[in-house]
Amino acid sequence: MDFIFITPSEVIEHMFCPRFTYFMNVLKVGQHEHRRQLVNKGRLIHENKLVTNKDYLRKKVGADSKLLDVYLSSEQLMLVGKIDEVLFLQDGTAAPLDYKYAFWENRIYNTHIMQQTLYAMLIELQFQRTVNRAFIVYVRSKNHLEQIDITENLKIKAKKVLDDIFNIINLSYYPNAKKSKRKCEDCTYRNICVA
Repeated sequence: MDFIFITPSEVIEHMFCPRFTYFMNVLKVGQHEHRRQLVNKGRLIHENKLVTNKDYLRKKVGADSKLLDVYLSSEQLMLVGKIDEVLFLQDGTAAPLDYKYAFWENRIYNTHIMQQTLYAMLIELQFQRTVNRAFIVYVRSKNHLEQIDITENLKIKAKKVLDDIFNIINLSYYPNAKKSKRKCEDCTYRNICVA
């Protein structure tokens, strides 16, 4: 059986607007996101962190060891993702850690929470370790560190979003757009989307 895999980034785009899923995964129209300056800057920061933080261990969060730039996939979830760091904690659990080329704005966006939840689910399946925390480092705010509690309720929500995505892909239906037209102004598909 051929498996279709999606990434946590595609899940975030689906949360931005379900039509991303339709254009990317049904019509196969690329976004050309490499042309976007912030995306390129974020990728550069990511590559630098892999070199400069190679041996740094986050003892404050209870990390015993870590793996860098970890590529994980799951046929069960039909999900693939590359995690900046997988932390193995003193209490026997594990946790994803992700670097964001962003400022800390006194809130963690739902899209970031969803991304970390999906990473947590991939880690649990791959390493057979409980994941009940995730961490985000906001690089542009002096590497401000935030913790997310990964709950069962979040995992249920993540599975529902995955189901929604695969319904669009498998049924090839054109979903409704998000109601906020402000989002349309910054959308890479605005020229081909029929609102």
